[in-house]
Amino acid sequence: MDATVPLLESMNRVADPLADRTVAAIFGPWNDAPGGNDAALKRLARATRLMAQWDSNAGLAGWNPTCEPADAPLVAALREYLAEGCKLPDWTHADQVTRAGTVFMQEGPLSCVLLFCASLPECYVPPRLAEVLHVAGQLEAHTEHRIRQTAAMVFPVMLKGGLTTGAGCGVAQVLKVRLIHATIRHLILHGNPQQAAGVVATLSANGQPDNLHAALMGHGWDVDRNGLPCNQLELAYTLLTFSYVFLRCMRTMGLGLPPADERAVLHIWNVAGHVLGVRDELMAHDYDEAARLFERMRDVARTAPGVPDPRPALGRALMNAMASSVRLPVLRSLPLPMTQWLIGRQAAADIGILDAAPAPARLLFTLARALTRAVDASVRCFLPQFSISRTFTRVVGYRLLSRFLLDQTRPLTLPDQVLNPMRDAVAQWHHEPRAPGWLNWLEDALTVNGPWIATTPKAHTASIPARPEQH
Repeated sequence: MDATVPLLESMNRVADPLADRTVAAIFGPWNDAPGGNDAALKRLARATRLMAQWDSNAGLAGWNPTCEPADAPLVAALREYLAEGCKLPDWTHADQVTRAGTVFMQEGPLSCVLLFCASLPECYVPPRLAEVLHVAGQLEAHTEHRIRQTAAMVFPVMLKGGLTTGAGCGVAQVLKVRLIHATIRHLILHGNPQQAAGVVATLSANGQPDNLHAALMGHGWDVDRNGLPCNQLELAYTLLTFSYVFLRCMRTMGLGLPPADERAVLHIWNVAGHVLGVRDELMAHDYDEAARLFERMRDVARTAPGVPDPRPALGRALMNAMASSVRLPVLRSLPLPMTQWLIGRQAAADIGILDAAPAPARLLFTLARALTRAVDASVRCFLPQFSISRTFTRVVGYRLLSRFLLDQTRPLTLPDQVLNPMRDAVAQWHHEPRAPGWLNWLEDALTVNGPWIATTPKAHTASIPARPEQH
């Protein structure tokens, strides 16, 4: 057996002591009586409102807001959390963080397409991680919310100065996500995960839970069988979907980055992972190490799914959300076969989308991929940075960004310190300096002429039919 496997298996039962301790201090003792946790849930809501003030890195270390006397214990718990959590690791290399930000600005539209078509689908492969997403209500009605909130963390981390300057807000956003993970664990396990063991009973309810907290508290959990929700293995695996999976897909598309850029991308997400509470020994520092670690993590996390398996519903919901965002009929069906190609047959089968693409869409995608690869290989003899595949992926990226991030009819509820740099970055992506003028003209014809600030009109809908349940 690989010596790494026992370590990874043990991480199923390790969570995040700092964040778990903070949520336990806010929540207080668990009370199994009907309505016994109502006051605790109100404290969580007040703590969430207080956390909304974390709009930049500069304000974290000395954060001490004016509050009602009843909220003073909440502020004290959050300040203790910030004092330890907002520090970057000693091994942070600012030059690599800066380099990764440059890569993100150069490959931004591709980064977003690969986030939607590869990173998020890969997160659905581990059954226990998918189960938590299912419990948290991230199915058809909430898929777009999950996409938007994920992007709301990715952009602050990757934009210039997001992690390393006071004006950035990457650290602040990651620390909010860290407490969200801890809250999910606490509610599912009915208390601090550090003391969790055995089976947490499923709570009976009349009908469907009417809110997220009720769904989490009522789900039940077998700690001995499943480990802890949002455990270290799952957190580290998810971290690699943002870094390694992006790099892997760039190689798959024939657009692989130089090794120094690959190391920089892994490094910036390792720094973000440290702030997120991921243990250093679960991080990779070069591409080959990341590839080995990711495959081992996926094998360890790919346990037998429960019944019913939540993963196909998650996969279909994500594919439907992407299909409905693409207005051009010729492109609308492409995210599905692209996802199948990027994540591979096994992962596509795991999340129920292996045979979901219609035959015409598969044929169109296969022909388009072969044609663009042939043209790119020929033209690069004269123009080394030429890429039709990059152009058409950017077009899909524009459609996805317009639907999920730029649509003013459904604005993101984020601080201006997060929202404005995000929109400014996307606006700059309208011009690809490595492409010849005629290719930029073609891209403009398929997107919009000028900065990428327009919203997408009401999109046509497309859906993947659900398969009959297997009994």
